[in-house]
Amino acid sequence: MLHAMLNTAIKAARQAGREMIRAQQRRQDLRVETKGAKDFVSEVDRNTEIMLIETLGKAYPTHSFLGEETGGQAGRRGTSEYEWIIDPLDGTTNFLHGHPQYSISIALRKEGRLFLGLIYDPLRDELFTAQRGQGAYLNNQRLRVSGPISITDTLLATGFPFKYHEHIDAYLNMFKALFPHVADMRRMGSAALDLAYVAAGRVDGFWELGLQPWDIAAGVLLVEEAGGLVSDFSGGYDYFSTGNLVAGNAKVLKGILKTIQPHLPEGLKR
Repeated sequence: MLHAMLNTAIKAARQAGREMIRAQQRRQDLRVETKGAKDFVSEVDRNTEIMLIETLGKAYPTHSFLGEETGGQAGRRGTSEYEWIIDPLDGTTNFLHGHPQYSISIALRKEGRLFLGLIYDPLRDELFTAQRGQGAYLNNQRLRVSGPISITDTLLATGFPFKYHEHIDAYLNMFKALFPHVADMRRMGSAALDLAYVAAGRVDGFWELGLQPWDIAAGVLLVEEAGGLVSDFSGGYDYFSTGNLVAGNAKVLKGILKTIQPHLPEGLKR
């Protein structure tokens, strides 16, 4: 049954991706609003989420949804233990500027536990998928996180806390602590793709604060099924509540945590 659900999610993501690419060509004419300081939402975000929910809801009318733009929604007919978590356009600012780094993220949770994850990059036609206990894949090729290397050899991904100005100083202190010890860092603007790249071994680790469940749900399962680990800043598993997340293989994750923890203020120690 889960395989059928994944196929339905893939169909929905590919359909939405085609519409997204068409919309990219007319991005100068798109309606754009602000949800907060430096937090944009376009008609593409909203239309894509509606399209995804309609496709999945038609196939599974009792399932509920948690979407970035529409919030929580109960099933159309009754309720079940399944919940789809959707980010229709992760990397909206990139999309609006024509910067080619954005994605669609879909995850399925059953009774609070992740069972399916999908991240689709429509520009590169790269489809990252994972099923609980069955591994992670990129276009049907099995994925593994990078091997256990010293943190001094790592390429890390991160994201700036652009929505949370109160954490800028803490973030910069963590960045300054890590930067001399790693090979380099990248800030690409789509947390979902950052996690997919950890799963694919394209980057060795990832850390960010202030993320939402729809930013990370699919990516968390991808990393885990590719042999990696995910934690909050304390090394625990409360990242869905705190929004603070570190990912990588066991050695890299331990190295990141050891380096940033002395620089965490009380409010970010989870």
